[in-house]
Amino acid sequence: MTRMLLLGKMGQVGWELQRSLQPLGKVIAVGREQADLSDLAGLRTLLRETKPKVIVNAAAYTAVDLAETERELAMLINGEAPAVLAAEAARLGALLVHYSTDYVFDGRSERAYLEEDVAMPINYYGASKLAGEAAIRASGARHLILRTSWVYGTRGNNFFRTMLRIAREQEELRVVADQFGAPTSARLIAEATAAVLAQTLRREFEFGVYHLTASGATSWHGFAQAIVEGARARLAAASFKTQRISLITTADYPLPAARPANSRLNCEKITRQFGLELPGWEAGLALCLDELAVAQGN
Repeated sequence: MTRMLLLGKMGQVGWELQRSLQPLGKVIAVGREQADLSDLAGLRTLLRETKPKVIVNAAAYTAVDLAETERELAMLINGEAPAVLAAEAARLGALLVHYSTDYVFDGRSERAYLEEDVAMPINYYGASKLAGEAAIRASGARHLILRTSWVYGTRGNNFFRTMLRIAREQEELRVVADQFGAPTSARLIAEATAAVLAQTLRREFEFGVYHLTASGATSWHGFAQAIVEGARARLAAASFKTQRISLITTADYPLPAARPANSRLNCEKITRQFGLELPGWEAGLALCLDELAVAQGN
């Protein structure tokens, strides 16, 4: 039975991975208490004690704006810790699965980004994630780096949950309409990861970087509209106060960290290599809303 170490079990992707990875082998799922990525020596010890054949790293520093001031911590967790994971994976002959982000790109392209496009992050979070990618590639370890975008789910801090909360409190939402990407549910990421791993455990594959997002694209404004409309149809409609969802620009909502205008990722490579048919972002949103409706007895 394949021994798998999952890091970041309480994160939104990690939570879903705990379910999706179970059929593939013995899953040792750890959270920050057992595996603090800022403690490199402790991380190395954990790997040497558990001796996994597959390492799935769903843990990261994800506070995009705070990373502008907490640069050392962001780089430690997103850049140096993956280097340790990769070095230990190479020593063990293990496969390392690591998640990265659309934020490694500057967002100026007029098309969806390919894996081989030049990465040029415009914020420090993106720079720290790119450093982690580089360390993994240089390690010689067998690896899959899965870049994704606009991740959300029914747990954790994310745009989806924020919009649901604010829509219950305010009559008007003001949402950025000049940034575009594919909202990608944690559930889709976890299920696609499991589907890919099921194949890599049986055959040789081309390791490296793969883009993994839902298909299609929208703006944050379009995503917000779909969230509120879908929630009204499934949840207690009377609990939502929002009557208007107004369009604003990135300049109207300044943040410490710059955001790419284009976060679209081309996922043809992962489809070609592993036969994955990635559903539209609307389907993932519907599943999340249905899950909330069931949980609330609607």
